[in-house]
Amino acid sequence: MSHRQTVLLDSLSTELSQQLKDCIDKILLEIIQPNFASQFAQGAPELAGFREAIAQSDSKDDINFLRSFREFIPITNYEPYRPFIAKFLATPCMEADVKNMFAPGLPYFLAMTSMASRNVPKLFPKYRPPPHLLQQSSYQGFFPSDGTTLAPFSLRDWQVLKIGCEDGQSSKDVAVCSTSIGILRMGMNWDVEHDKDRLDLWVPGRTEPYAISLVKNYRTLFILNALFALADRRVTTIRFLFANVFVIFLQYVEDEWTSLVECIEKGIIPDVEDLGDLRAPLERHLTPDPVRAAELREIGPPIIQGWAVCVWRDLKQFVGITGGQAAASVPKIAHLLGPSITIKSHGYGSAECGLARVYPEGNPNTDFKVTFRDGVVEFLDVRSNEPSDRVLSAWELVTGGHYEPVVTTRNGLWRYRVADVITVKGFAPDDGLPIINYLHRRDDSLGVAFGASCTESQLTDAIVSAAQQSIGRIVSFTIVLDDRDKPVTYGYLVELAGELRQDARMAVNQLFENLISASDDYRLVVWQGKSRKPTIRIVNKGTFAEYHRQKCEQTKITVSQVKVPVVVFDPAMKEWLLERVITEL
Repeated sequence: MSHRQTVLLDSLSTELSQQLKDCIDKILLEIIQPNFASQFAQGAPELAGFREAIAQSDSKDDINFLRSFREFIPITNYEPYRPFIAKFLATPCMEADVKNMFAPGLPYFLAMTSMASRNVPKLFPKYRPPPHLLQQSSYQGFFPSDGTTLAPFSLRDWQVLKIGCEDGQSSKDVAVCSTSIGILRMGMNWDVEHDKDRLDLWVPGRTEPYAISLVKNYRTLFILNALFALADRRVTTIRFLFANVFVIFLQYVEDEWTSLVECIEKGIIPDVEDLGDLRAPLERHLTPDPVRAAELREIGPPIIQGWAVCVWRDLKQFVGITGGQAAASVPKIAHLLGPSITIKSHGYGSAECGLARVYPEGNPNTDFKVTFRDGVVEFLDVRSNEPSDRVLSAWELVTGGHYEPVVTTRNGLWRYRVADVITVKGFAPDDGLPIINYLHRRDDSLGVAFGASCTESQLTDAIVSAAQQSIGRIVSFTIVLDDRDKPVTYGYLVELAGELRQDARMAVNQLFENLISASDDYRLVVWQGKSRKPTIRIVNKGTFAEYHRQKCEQTKITVSQVKVPVVVFDPAMKEWLLERVITEL
């Protein structure tokens, strides 16, 4: 669908610049003044200069406080926070030891990173936001919709920490989970202790009963969500964190189609794994519907173009991250949704901090407006010849510039590096906030391993383009180091979402040309004989669905945290993927 586009400002007027500065200063003070009393701010060696500056001046002087922050707070990464976060994992963990650790009070939950490229997640304590922010829709757990929303989620926690209270008698359970699930729990007041007390709950506007969220088996979670969603004619919105997970969801729907339709007809729960005592409450929610079953049989499984609007005639939008590795699945999703359905992103952020929301006046897939809900975002100029630690504020950015965001958050991070690279598209004409596009991770490991530093975005765009030109629609892909010949090169592993096109033999050359055009560095190392044409191998259908399932069950993480890395460095995972290769282009 076409998007209405607002003309962005190339630069800020003096008035808008001052307005933006005043706004940021106000929010920054709201964050750093209370957090300055935290255990981290008072004890971390990295903040010693800031503490000394405040001690030697009037701490109640807002202008001085801001000046000292900008002059003395250094750029930080995870390491300074690690020993403070470790105190939450101690046994026993007492309230006196962790209270006011990063922000006032105790955290509501600990957010964990996706574990896409590491075996142990990073953890970030998350505190209840101020009341005026808690009322925002993004903290309400579920987004409102005219009809119902299909959005599978799991309340499975990676770990539950027990914090002994100061009275010496009671304890507080704190979940370690994904950011999205933690915010959902906070918005709905769903504490961990009473999860099993809500088995008969069905939240209005949802396709699935609450009990499904307690299912631990990956396959069972998707099949049950599919069952209740297919039985519901009123779906208007489909939401997945990553768009490519929706394609995997539809693979389960296709594989189980006959069984799912029969269960809807008879009003029964299918024979699925690890359901246990959740079967009874789910059976109470499902009634026989032979009319709906007949409609679904006539439509058939998810194959035809526009299948989704045939199944759900009121469907209006699909919401999910469509950038990065997930971009490969967008053509398949667009095919099954049909041309009338809007596809848009959730926004831009990470476990550390939400950085930007979708800019509706631009492209809803790629354009994001910087927001200060979770913290203040500052920037490092990745192209600058100046010292790498010179921090820029939002009003100092330049259209077309490439920057790494650094965040100072309500949850107690101080100028924390996000390690992404974004570009500034322009500035919103109403309030001067930067409109940004995500580019790629800021990571040198690709250049070290492959001898050529193509970014993850360049590697992704190259295969997406080649798929559209000659391969056909794909489910997902990843890249391994192809060292079968010298020099080494990028070895693409691709799962098809249909049949391989007849002109697929052209794909390797097209992929090569795409990379050459995108990266001067790659062109140079190929010319120097340090790299060669990339390779493309096709893996079995269901490979990436199985990867997601195994990752969930082996690491005890939820559906929303499984992310296939663009480049695989782990030798065991590489071997597992190569065992599933069926042909090479």
